[in-house]
Amino acid sequence: MDAPLSGEKRHVTTPSGPWHPTAVGPNPPLEGRDLKHRRIPKRRVAIAGAGIAALVATGITLQSANAAPGETQPDTLSVGAAGKLANTLTSSLKSDTAGAYYDAKSKKLVVNVVNKGVVDKVRDAGAEVKVVKHTLAELSKARQTLKEKATIPGTSWSVDPRSNKVVVTADSSVKGARMATLDKVADALGDKVEVKRSAGKFSTFIAGGDAIWGDGGRCSLGFNVVKGGQPYFLTAGHCTEAISSWSDSQGGEEIGTNEGSDFPGNDYGLVKYTKDTDHPSAVDLYNGSTQAISKAGDATVGQKVTRSGSTTQVHDGEVTGLNATVNYQEGTVEGLIQTTVCAEPGDSGGALFAGDTALGLTSGGSGDCSSGGETFFQPVPEALQAFGAEIG
Repeated sequence: MDAPLSGEKRHVTTPSGPWHPTAVGPNPPLEGRDLKHRRIPKRRVAIAGAGIAALVATGITLQSANAAPGETQPDTLSVGAAGKLANTLTSSLKSDTAGAYYDAKSKKLVVNVVNKGVVDKVRDAGAEVKVVKHTLAELSKARQTLKEKATIPGTSWSVDPRSNKVVVTADSSVKGARMATLDKVADALGDKVEVKRSAGKFSTFIAGGDAIWGDGGRCSLGFNVVKGGQPYFLTAGHCTEAISSWSDSQGGEEIGTNEGSDFPGNDYGLVKYTKDTDHPSAVDLYNGSTQAISKAGDATVGQKVTRSGSTTQVHDGEVTGLNATVNYQEGTVEGLIQTTVCAEPGDSGGALFAGDTALGLTSGGSGDCSSGGETFFQPVPEALQAFGAEIG
């Protein structure tokens, strides 16, 4: 497919169902799935992920610049090492850099720069360099314009460091005058913005890793945490806004009640255990084993990640964007992780993780695990900080 001309917007249609928070209610069936088979025994209750299902392929592949003969070759790095290096370089280069991402295939960090004078500094630090057109300040200004003039239910946007653009996605509910408004705003922003279409609708789901139930719906446990020496768990805020008391079985005895909730704006909720229930720091892998979780961390664009949820169990994908904004029908949520991981209703609140690191709580998206889509996740570190809690 030919690349678009400078300033041209290409509308790309992606497969999938509605964009929504991944909540279902009231008490939806699991379509033949056996909860007892899927749930960790009570002595090993683990918090697993769930959330909004939406996978939107970017359709963009950009090659990183390679060092010329005699120049310093970029180092191969783990995701964790790449994330630390990206933070260091971003801090030191300030306005000379325009974001970074991890190339999982080559295991290298790619750093965007707008000043050719810092190319050697980046290469000497062990990263690849790509000289790009737009600064982060310019892309942030474009995001602010979208927020002010095009906050339309059924849209989302995030900065894509691979394309050096703000990628805007409009779901199937955005049409007529609303689509015209979005196109007008995007056109005025020129080649700093790319507009895509999703065949589904953005929405939130209730459901998740190990199923948790309440009056009117089902969600998923995200991660077990500790606050003030007491056991709690994290789940999606759109779940705790809808349900206040939770059980680990439909119609079962209460195991926890809400301690805090934030949605829209953010999408996280904190539930305090009210019953003596085992609460290991682990995620259900739905194969008879669990993944131990020892810490929380920040996601990196290009990182391979895994989601666990009570409806669709375990699925993998890649981080495609950070600090994403999603305009749900219920309101706008900002600061989300955008991924190609699928999810369906009932996966909300579930765990997004990489190895032993907790990354996110399933929020919402579009699509399903048959046709694909894109899913957004609330970052865990932000939720922990808001509630004064820690993984444990």
